[in-house]
Amino acid sequence: MIHIFKYLEKNLMKSYQTNSIKNLHKISVAPMMDCTDKHFRIMMRKISSKALLYTEMIVAQSLIYTEKKEQFLDFNSEEHPLSIQFGGDDPKILKEAAKMAQDWGYDEINFNVGCPSPRVCSGNFGASLMKEPTKVAKCIESLKNNCDLPVTIKHRIGVDEEDSFDKLNSFVKEVANAGADRFTVHARKAILKGLNPKQNRTIPPLKYDVVQKLKTINPELLIEVNGGFTNIDQCINALNNFDGVMVGRSAYNHPLIWSEIDQKIYGKSNRYKKSSEIIFSLIPYIENHLRNGGETWDICKHLINLVENIPNAKKWRNLISSRSIKKELSIDYLIKQTTELEKKGY
Repeated sequence: MIHIFKYLEKNLMKSYQTNSIKNLHKISVAPMMDCTDKHFRIMMRKISSKALLYTEMIVAQSLIYTEKKEQFLDFNSEEHPLSIQFGGDDPKILKEAAKMAQDWGYDEINFNVGCPSPRVCSGNFGASLMKEPTKVAKCIESLKNNCDLPVTIKHRIGVDEEDSFDKLNSFVKEVANAGADRFTVHARKAILKGLNPKQNRTIPPLKYDVVQKLKTINPELLIEVNGGFTNIDQCINALNNFDGVMVGRSAYNHPLIWSEIDQKIYGKSNRYKKSSEIIFSLIPYIENHLRNGGETWDICKHLINLVENIPNAKKWRNLISSRSIKKELSIDYLIKQTTELEKKGY
C-alpha cells in the first residue's frame, strides 16, 4: 500500500521529476547528519520554496537490508525539490538503492565522497573513497544505469596527502565520464587522521581558487562550491564563478539569515517572514506529528534556531527546549510563547 501511495505522489509531483539538473539549483542546503531530517526540511521550506534540500546521508547497505525502509525514505511532498544522499561503495547495493529512490519520488540522488567521519571512512565510504576514483566511478555508473534521476556527487578537494590539483582533476574527469551530473566540491581537503568531523569543517583552509580552477578547466561540467558561506551576498558573488552554492551549518544554525533566498537568488517576490509567522505555520505539522506518536523535541530542536538576535531570545529558546525535552511542552504553551514574539514584532 505504501508503494501505491508513493507511485501516485511521484506522478503528482512530475513537474519536479523533469530532470531537475536542467532547472539548475543555484542554492542548496547541505546534507548534515543529525540535522537535515524531514522536520528541519519542512521548516526550511517555510523559508525558501526554491533551494534544493538534502536528506541526511543514508548508508545504502542499511537501507537495503532493513525491513523498515520508510524510516529512511519517507518525506513530505512539500519538501520538493529534494535530493537523497547515499553513502556506500558496493555498486550492486547502490543499484537497488537507486531504484528505491526513484520509486519513492526523490528528485535527485547524491553520492557522498566527502564525509570525514572515522565511522564512515571505516566502512570504506565517504571521503576515503576519493583515494579510489575507479571505484567511485563504478558506483556512479551503477546509480545512473538504474534510475532516471540526476546523479550528483559531493566531495572534497583532496584527502590527506593526496591533495594535488592533478589528482582532483583526474578524479573529477573519471567520475564525469561515469555520468555524474553535478559536482558539489567542499573547498577544503579532508584530514582523516588527527582531525574529527567538526575540525574538518574548520581547520583545513578553504581554497576556493582550487574549485575555480577546476571549473575553468572543465567549463562543460556543473560545479557547485561548498564551504564557509554565511550569507546570501557571499553566495551571489560566488555564483559569478560557479554553477551553484551549497550552504551548511549557517543555514541550520541561523535559518532566518537565508529568508531572502527566493527573492535575491531566484527573483521571486516573496515577502520576508518573521520567526513567529514560521512557527505558527508549523503548528498543524507539529500537531499531526504528535498524533502519530512523535515528540515535540523532534521538531523544536530545529525550530528554536529561528529565534535569535532579538531581546530575550535565549530565554525563549530555553523555555521551549527545556519543556520539550522533558515532554512537558503543550501546543497551547508554544502558541502562547510565539504570540509574545509576534507582539514584539518578531
